[in-house]
Amino acid sequence: MTEQFLQFPVIDPIIFSIGPIALRWYGMMYLVGFLVAMFLANKAADKSAGEWTREQVSDLLFYSFLGVILGGRIGYVLFYQWEYFLADPLYLFQIWQGGMSFHGGLLGVITAVYIFARKTNKSFLIVGDFVAPLVPVGLGMGRLGNFINAELWGRQTDVPWAMVFPTDPLQLPRHPSQLYEFFLEGVVLFAIIYMITRKPRSLGLAAGTFLIGYGVFRSIVEFFREPDAHLGLYFSFISKGQILSIPMILAGFLIIYLGYLSQQKSAITQGKTNKKKAANIKGKA
Repeated sequence: MTEQFLQFPVIDPIIFSIGPIALRWYGMMYLVGFLVAMFLANKAADKSAGEWTREQVSDLLFYSFLGVILGGRIGYVLFYQWEYFLADPLYLFQIWQGGMSFHGGLLGVITAVYIFARKTNKSFLIVGDFVAPLVPVGLGMGRLGNFINAELWGRQTDVPWAMVFPTDPLQLPRHPSQLYEFFLEGVVLFAIIYMITRKPRSLGLAAGTFLIGYGVFRSIVEFFREPDAHLGLYFSFISKGQILSIPMILAGFLIIYLGYLSQQKSAITQGKTNKKKAANIKGKA
């Protein structure tokens, strides 16, 4: 029966190894994503007329990297493996067993952005707008890594592009949901934010659009992605990923609104300042 569907391409997860040290495709994807993000960030800094420096970019990416790792692990344990954590709190530190959560990683990055903004006396929304175009790059490469690892596959289906994954014990034809996420969360989301950041825009629009876009795209893909076996679906139709995406979407709208208010307030203040200057000049005349 499965012969009529696509078979997962045979991909060795290890690119090469030297003794006990092995370079894996999964790690390589994240490395490529990080390097591309660094390139884009440095390019944006060079065009910022001194508002950003390459040293600041390096610091911001370092903080964000720590936020992804720490937040991703903590989020995975608290959101998806709470019972394991209660039974053995040291499970939080057993990173060799795998397990990372995007939503946890996002909270880690937001914390890193806040710390960096405080340290450099920059607006939180300005830093958030700077980081927003970089995240889809890492997301897209990470999803390709998931596909190469034949993990996080989709639900059973009979669509022509259904794929049988070697890691699936049931050997059922499934949606290649990792590729759906690569396209939506990586390619499409990057294109949307890139178009927004090319022109003058409201403060917080890029960061807010990222949160809304990811939340919506992730919620869509969750309908095709196999739910976590130990969690299943809540109320028989909604997954944990969709539940965690709802606050993201709401936060995105809130950030755009706060950015709009901040810009309006700044415009009013600037207008009053200009009127005062004009009055002083008139008085002197």
